[in-house]
Amino acid sequence: MDLNDFKVLSFDCYGTLIDWEAGILSQIGPFLSGHGIDVEDAAILGAFGQAESMEEADDPGELYPEILRRVHSRLASNWGLDADTSRAEEFGNSVVLWPAFSDAHGALAELHQTYRLVILSNVDRASFAASERRLGVSFDAVYTAEDIGSYKPDPRNFDHLLDRERESGFERADILHVGQSVFHDHEPASAAGIATCWIQRPSPAGEHGAARPPDTKPNIDFHFSSLADLVVAVNA
Repeated sequence: MDLNDFKVLSFDCYGTLIDWEAGILSQIGPFLSGHGIDVEDAAILGAFGQAESMEEADDPGELYPEILRRVHSRLASNWGLDADTSRAEEFGNSVVLWPAFSDAHGALAELHQTYRLVILSNVDRASFAASERRLGVSFDAVYTAEDIGSYKPDPRNFDHLLDRERESGFERADILHVGQSVFHDHEPASAAGIATCWIQRPSPAGEHGAARPPDTKPNIDFHFSSLADLVVAVNA
């Protein structure tokens, strides 16, 4: 298998292109410290990953800003605090403020010269539109949890990707799915027979970052520590 075998790169966005850990910590860290609670970043991100996966599984039709509001309340409870409606609302609306990784724009612009670029993201359309502007790249197709009615790792999300790309003339073998989260992306993509590329960005929370650890160890076809390293491999 070679990177030049593919025609489509489908991307997870948050954790892969957008630095969601910076966004999460910028909100949750000050909230906890404001209540005199000193928590390491790794513990915050690990707790976020567990809470987010539970909320998405419990209510797959809910928009992502509301998922984040509920996650904020879960995290408050996790550290013995009362829910703070105002701070939860701020957290729910914070996706539009999350920064892009420094290598994202350049890498995407270069990859777009070779591949069709697609987004498959656990987010709502409005939040992603703001992130797309931050990335400075127009994607060829965008498939969100709002469009599909479920959140990754639900198989329906990858079925949707395959169905829509087939309508555009691309088959399963043409697609390489690129993502940071093994739980959200590589487990279900591998189960769907889609080749995968793991962008394992450094995280204070370790191997899986702010995502919940996977239930299995799926097949992963390519593995890089950044998008810039992926571009180098493609050019090579």
